[in-house]
Amino acid sequence: MSSSGDTAVIIPAANEADRIAATVKAAAALPGVDLVVVVDDGSRDQTGRVARAAGAKVVRHSRNRGKAAAMETGAEAVRLLDEDAAPRHLLFLDADLGETAHAAAPLIEPVRAGKADMTIAVFTTRVKLGGHGLVVRLSKEGIRRATGFEPAQPLNGQRCLTRAAFEAARPLAHGFGVETALTIDLLHKGYRIVEVEVDMAHRATGTDWRAQLHRAIQLRDVALALATREPLIAQNLNKIRPNH
Repeated sequence: MSSSGDTAVIIPAANEADRIAATVKAAAALPGVDLVVVVDDGSRDQTGRVARAAGAKVVRHSRNRGKAAAMETGAEAVRLLDEDAAPRHLLFLDADLGETAHAAAPLIEPVRAGKADMTIAVFTTRVKLGGHGLVVRLSKEGIRRATGFEPAQPLNGQRCLTRAAFEAARPLAHGFGVETALTIDLLHKGYRIVEVEVDMAHRATGTDWRAQLHRAIQLRDVALALATREPLIAQNLNKIRPNH
């Protein structure tokens, strides 16, 4: 890792022992990255041990607390390591990216240059959604109604933020509602968001009962995030359709 970096990578991970090493190594090689933190979110496999062996600093949850909690834990670990130094930018990456995490550099550049407060990845390589489209549509429509912004991939977890933007979005929405809420909350607070195309990819989404349960939990979390932001949605709709 660079000795003069300005960016920390945070990787929430649960039972990702098979891919986490490749993801960590690719993330650590990104320009300007001098810290990779893996939050082992109650894994039942060797995710934490493998991540540590690959060069990451590892923080472990004794039980699975969900993606948003893992993101907050990782960000707090970075803050403590920063101490009195300038706060690092925070690049969040999913644990299953593997070697494709090496393509995340374009997400950092607009933040580093002061052109964006948060970037959101748009994958140029798409994998089979396996029913994921329902959650995507719910998130995209909710963001549009709340802000007028129509993101290409609203649930994409590959995002780079300034520390100030991250703190402005806290507390994060629960679980898998975190991406939808981050976008809405930061836009309402005047922060700048830029979408960036990157050549990255997750593993293919399954269609077995575990995958279906995962999507059901995603749907619940996104719906909850939107429900708690109904006043923002109403406020935005009133702006574009004023009463006569």
